[in-house]
Amino acid sequence: MSLSMIRQPSSSRPAPHRLSRRSLLIALTALAGSTGLLVGLGVSSTLAAEKGQPQVKVLRIGLQKSSTFNILRARGDLARRLQPQGIQVTWAEFTSGPPLLEALAAGKIDVGEVGDAPVIFAQAKNAPIVYFGQSQPNPEAVALLVPKDSPIRTLADLRNKKLAFAKGSSAQPLVVNALAKAGLKLSDITPVYLQPPEARVAFESGKIDAWAVWDPFYAAAQVGGNARVLANGRGHTPFRLFFVANSDFAATNASLLPGLLRDLRSAGQWALANPGRSADFLSKATKIPVDVLEVSERRRLGRYQVSPIQTGGLRDQQQVADTFARLKLIPKPINVNDIVVNVKN
Repeated sequence: MSLSMIRQPSSSRPAPHRLSRRSLLIALTALAGSTGLLVGLGVSSTLAAEKGQPQVKVLRIGLQKSSTFNILRARGDLARRLQPQGIQVTWAEFTSGPPLLEALAAGKIDVGEVGDAPVIFAQAKNAPIVYFGQSQPNPEAVALLVPKDSPIRTLADLRNKKLAFAKGSSAQPLVVNALAKAGLKLSDITPVYLQPPEARVAFESGKIDAWAVWDPFYAAAQVGGNARVLANGRGHTPFRLFFVANSDFAATNASLLPGLLRDLRSAGQWALANPGRSADFLSKATKIPVDVLEVSERRRLGRYQVSPIQTGGLRDQQQVADTFARLKLIPKPINVNDIVVNVKN
């Protein structure tokens, strides 16, 4: 389902009124004095967001297998901190970024964590979302895989081959840029658009020739599958995580965002200092074997370093957006700064 086809959610909590971009700016400007949050619709102001009362009683978080939010869920840190404020935390798991963002745009969840490309595709379709945080680059955590006995030895060998990836996911910049370095275009391969679980089955049954995917699916294919790395993200994509919110939620619950980033940063620091315990926690939360997570956790150095949105992250995002616009993968050029919420904490 495309973002343009999303209908209002049918949850028990009424969907918030959809704000126009102008209305959102007015609302956030009014909030700035008390919450210190301002969306970047051509506005560069950044204040310290601490005061202001959140409007929600349930914080609905979207996460993936690779999400730092999994640490918060497994440890219970966030739920314990918000309980005295009368706020309950609920979790919804998604196979990749695009379906997570569809739910976010529809108001079915409030915040989430996705890779670089999904937010760009969503912004190009005018989805009501904003950035409020990011990770550092982690190009080692995404890869192009081929079977161990495959005759494919170089990126150029992908010509006329079936390459699977989740359309609109953070694997797509790796595919586009790796092909370009080999002198190839998307039209020189046969893209097979599959979510990671389905792609794993197709990969192991020989129905596709290659697979672009991120951790922990990447690690699972190495540990329990028959995968060989043709190329990882180094030199092809920064592969950052971004923390995003529904724009209406950000406008009315600004005071929740700084604390949420602090919790994520703390969880990431703990995971970096305790990779074995982190793998154990994540295994219980995601049902992925510990030996797989031990491999993926060793590659997560950048993705566990959480911060508010920074210039480098926006620069990298704009480069991806410009590339996608040039290749007509998105319907129009975009400015990623237009949907940035600056949170100083």
